[in-house]
Amino acid sequence: MKILVLLSGGVDSTTALAKAIEKVGKENVIALSIIYGQKHDREINSCIEVAKFYGVEHLYLDLTMIFKYSNCSLLKQSNGKIPYESYDEQVRGSNGTPVSTYVPFRNGLFLSASASIAISKGCDIIYYGAHSDDACGNAYPDCSPEFTNFMNKAIYIGSGNQVHVEGPFVNCSKKDIVKEGLRLHVPYNLTWSCYEGREKACGKCGTCIDRKHAFKENGMEDPIEYEE
Repeated sequence: MKILVLLSGGVDSTTALAKAIEKVGKENVIALSIIYGQKHDREINSCIEVAKFYGVEHLYLDLTMIFKYSNCSLLKQSNGKIPYESYDEQVRGSNGTPVSTYVPFRNGLFLSASASIAISKGCDIIYYGAHSDDACGNAYPDCSPEFTNFMNKAIYIGSGNQVHVEGPFVNCSKKDIVKEGLRLHVPYNLTWSCYEGREKACGKCGTCIDRKHAFKENGMEDPIEYEE
């Protein structure tokens, strides 16, 4: 069995990578990092460090052109500002629509593209780090269990029954992911979650707030540095 892991360099995908390695061994795991026009390179740098730490094959794919029409605040061409508030606060003001940092159908495109690579590289499973906190309130609809189930069915059929999609944390909170990562001794000091690309994490964007809270709930201090 071989597993292809979508690696973004953050807490969730790095923990998914550790789980895959625990399950099948690093020689049977491939990490795939996708460039999509992000405003900064910090997360890609973290991908490189994480893949190097685990000693797994590391592939890259550039999907920047697909997202060039989007004004999502995470993208280089956007004039939108990254909100400095929790996801709960953002969801309350969104009237059920995705939050402003939702990149249009990003996970759908990532999974579809990775399916082709998985088939070509002889992988049986694709792991991605979606979790319930991101799906809550329709903030990121492409992180929901329903989305994962349907993508799994489509990719399994479309791959000739060769490849499955699994979201090992799709029913878990960020707190649960960090707890599992601590058990697996994940090098969280190498990861990057912040939507800003400065020297230290901002500590104020939704993903920073979520991350810090998850470590606190596990009685641990986040090993990365924050501006505040």
